[in-house]
Amino acid sequence: MQTQSRFFDDIARVANGALSAAAGVRAEIEQLVRQQFDRFLADRNLVTREEFEAVEAMAAKAREEQEKLAARVAELEAALATKTPARKPAAAAAKPAATRRRSTATARRPAPRRKSSDETPSGADE
Repeated sequence: MQTQSRFFDDIARVANGALSAAAGVRAEIEQLVRQQFDRFLADRNLVTREEFEAVEAMAAKAREEQEKLAARVAELEAALATKTPARKPAAAAAKPAATRRRSTATARRPAPRRKSSDETPSGADE
C-alpha cells in the first residue's frame, strides 16, 4: 500500500509543478499581450480618457463664452442701430478710383528674385 501512496504523491507533485508552470506561462502571455496592446494604442496616437474629458470641458467652456460674446455683440449692435441711422463709411467713398487701382497693382507685383548658390560665378567658389 505504501508504494501506491508514494506513486500518487509523485503524481500530485508533478501535477502541482505543471500547474505552477502553466500559471507562469499564463502570466507571461498576459504581459506580452498587454505590451502589444499598449504599443498598438500608442501607435494610433489615442488619448487617455482623462485628457479627452479635460479637452471636452475646455471646449464646452469656450462654447459658452462664445455664445455670451455673440449675445453681447447682438445687444451692442441693436443699441447702436437705435442710436444712429445706418450709413456707409465716408473713408471708403472718399478714396479716388486711381488710388485703389494702384494699391491693387502693387499688391500683385512679384517679389524680387534672389540669386541662388547655383548662379554664383565659378571663380567665387574657389
